[in-house]
Amino acid sequence: MLQPRQLLACLVPLLLLVPSARAEETPTPAGGHTPSAAYRWLDIVLEATAREVERRGARPTVISRAHAISVTAMYDAWAAYDARAVGTRLGGSLRRPLAERTLARKQKAIAYATYRALVDLYPEDAAWLAQQMSGMGYDPNDTSTDLATPQGVGNTAAAALLAWRRNDGANQLGNEPGSSGVPYSDYTGYAPVNPPDVILDPDRWQPISFDDGQGGTVTPGFLTPHWYKVRPFALTTSSQFRPPPPPKVGSAQLAQDVQEVIDYNANLTPEQKALVEFMRDGPRSTAQSGHWLRFAQDVSRRDHHGLDRDVKLFFTVGNAALDAFIAAWESKRYYDSSRPWTLVRYYHAGDTLLGWVGPGQGVDWIGAEQWHPYSPSTFITPPFPGYVSGHSTVSAACARVLELFTGSDAFGKVEQLTAGALTEPGFACNIIQQREGVPSQDTPEDCQVTLELPTFSETAELAGISRVMGGYHIQADNVAGLQLGRQVADFLWPRARAYWAPGTN
Repeated sequence: MLQPRQLLACLVPLLLLVPSARAEETPTPAGGHTPSAAYRWLDIVLEATAREVERRGARPTVISRAHAISVTAMYDAWAAYDARAVGTRLGGSLRRPLAERTLARKQKAIAYATYRALVDLYPEDAAWLAQQMSGMGYDPNDTSTDLATPQGVGNTAAAALLAWRRNDGANQLGNEPGSSGVPYSDYTGYAPVNPPDVILDPDRWQPISFDDGQGGTVTPGFLTPHWYKVRPFALTTSSQFRPPPPPKVGSAQLAQDVQEVIDYNANLTPEQKALVEFMRDGPRSTAQSGHWLRFAQDVSRRDHHGLDRDVKLFFTVGNAALDAFIAAWESKRYYDSSRPWTLVRYYHAGDTLLGWVGPGQGVDWIGAEQWHPYSPSTFITPPFPGYVSGHSTVSAACARVLELFTGSDAFGKVEQLTAGALTEPGFACNIIQQREGVPSQDTPEDCQVTLELPTFSETAELAGISRVMGGYHIQADNVAGLQLGRQVADFLWPRARAYWAPGTN
C-alpha cells in the first residue's frame, strides 16, 4: 500500500516554475538583513493577532481576513510612491510625484495605513497600537487626508480599503440580517445534523465537547459557517474550484483513511509529534495565515529584501491565505463532512484499539469511544467540518505563491523543536513514548527534534500530513486541500502581480 507521502507524489502534479520577479527590484546587498518597515509592521500585525487569540481563542478564518486587510493597507499606501503600481481600491489616483518617492515617505505612509487598519480590526488594542506608532516617532492622532503628506496617503488608502471590506460578508460588526449581533457570527442559519453525544449520520459533521480548562466543558459550534460568503481578493466565487465529493461511509477509501489515522495515532514518533505541534502552531497561534507570513519573513531575511519587495511579498501571501480559507470553507460548508473523532467511533463502536491515552500516558489499549487525537483536551479538534483541510489548502496556496514570487521552490528553513512541549509538557521523552505501560528504551532523552523544510511545496505537504498524523483529518481532506490550495494560488498570482506590475502576464 502506498505511504501518505508516496500517495501525495502520485496525486499532486509537478509544479511549473515561472520566471522570477526578482528583476523588478535590486535586493539589499548580502552581509546582513535590516528589517524593512513592512517587516516590522508585520511583526506588530502578528503580535496584535496573538493578543486577540488570547482574548477570544483561535479563529483562523477571521485571522486570515485581518492579515489580508493589514498587508493590503500596507501595499495600497506603498503603491502611491511607486512609478507603476496601482492600489487595490483607488488605483493610481494616489500616486505621488517622483520627488516625493523617498524611503521615509513610504515608511510613514505604510505606518499610518497599517495602524488605521489594525485599530479597526482590533479596537481593544487601540492604546497598545498607539504606543507602537508613538515609538516609531509618528503621531497616532494625525488623521490628515492631505495627499501631499504621507500620513494623508496612508489614512486615505486605509479608509478606502476598510470601507470596501466593511460589508464583505464576514459580519465584522455583527450587523448582517439573521445574525445574533455578535461580530463575525453566523447569519446563514447553519445547524449540525449530529448532536455531540449521538452519531445520526457518520458522513456529517459532529460538534465535540472540550474541557474548558476550569473543570467544566464547552461545545463550540461550527466556526464562521458563513465564511463562503466573504468577498475574495481574486477568486470570482468561493465555489470556483470546489473539489469533488469526499469518500463516504461504505467506501473502501474511507475505511482505509480511517484506519490510517488510527495507525498514526498509535505509533507517533517524537519527530511526528513535533511536526504535529509545530504545524498546529501553539497556544498563541496566529493560524495558518500568520504561520505562512512568518515563513515569508524568513524569505525576506534569506534574500535580504528591501521595503519594496517585502510589501509585495506580504501582500501576495496574505491575500492567498484569505482566498484559500474562503475556498476551503465553501467546501466545508457544502459537504459538511465528519472528522476522525466521529469516524473512529462509528467504524469501531464497541471495539478496543491501540491509541494515545493522554499526556504522559503514551499508547495503550482503549475503547474506541475513548480514542483521542494527539491534542490537548481543551482543543480536541478544530470546530468545523473536515473536508477539505484548511491547513492543507492554505499551506499549499501560500507555498505556491512563495515559489512563484521567488522563482524557486527552495526554502531551506530548519526548526529545532521539543516533541510534546505543547501537548504533554513536563514529561520525560521515554514516558510520553511509553507503550502499554512500558517506557520507551530507544527514545532521545530530551525529545529534541530537528525539522527540515527544504522546499515550500514540501513544507505545505508536511503541514497537510501533520493533520492526519494528529488525528484531525483523514487523508482525503488533506489531498483535496493541497490540490485546492494550488488552484487558488495559480489563479491569484497573476492578478496580485498585476497590481504592482500592470500589463505583465
